[in-house]
Amino acid sequence: MDENISTLKGMGLTMYEAQAYVTLTSLISSNATEIAEKSGIPRSKIYDVLKGLVKKNYIEVEDGRPLTYNVKSPVEVLSKEKEKLDSEIEDTITRLTNVYENGMSQVQAPIWRIFGVDKIIAQELEIIKRAKNSINMRIGFLFDGEGDALVKALKNRSDLKINILASPTCYINDEKINIIELFEKNGINIQKADIPFVKLIISDSREMMHTYTKFTEDKREVIPETAIGIWNKYEDIARNYDERFMNQLKKLKNKNKKKS
Repeated sequence: MDENISTLKGMGLTMYEAQAYVTLTSLISSNATEIAEKSGIPRSKIYDVLKGLVKKNYIEVEDGRPLTYNVKSPVEVLSKEKEKLDSEIEDTITRLTNVYENGMSQVQAPIWRIFGVDKIIAQELEIIKRAKNSINMRIGFLFDGEGDALVKALKNRSDLKINILASPTCYINDEKINIIELFEKNGINIQKADIPFVKLIISDSREMMHTYTKFTEDKREVIPETAIGIWNKYEDIARNYDERFMNQLKKLKNKNKKKS
């Protein structure tokens, strides 16, 4: 089977639709009779096939006797189909990941709860210290003293590939802290992103820690005594979260490129 036809079938076209579209990309514009002859599609089927391609926006039809069919640019058509397929795959990954993680929660795994701000920060620093290749972080808030501690630890690990996605600001002791500026001025790679009020650190796709806490209603400032860290050394879960992080980072970079 022609590789192009096989790919088009994988994108949802029937065999005849794929054959007709491939044929029309070389003809550019033609009538049903010629398309049927060139593609090998039975003449009794060709009008339904072309009608299907028009409906799917692969070709356009021009009134006349006979009708004229004009092919749409493969770049235009297939780019849209690729975006649609990528979106469907991402949605499927998200849904199946939720199912997977719910199942994993029923299995005994190396997961620990850590209580207290000081212990949570200490564990973050240990994770950075143990890392061999990469540290990826999502920062939706910071505890008192945590930003400086993270900056110091990350600056000492210039051998690592570091990526941080963070909210622009947070409040600590009634003071507004510019998270992006804190890391940027110390030469640490950080991107502004829409991050919820949670924190995540992933090391080498092998271990990770989520941090949760409650916040005040007015300034959304951390209530330290409610903080809890979930340290997870289950590699499958860490790798899954790391892949999702990198996908989010890639989308953000592409979005920023389009703006510029």
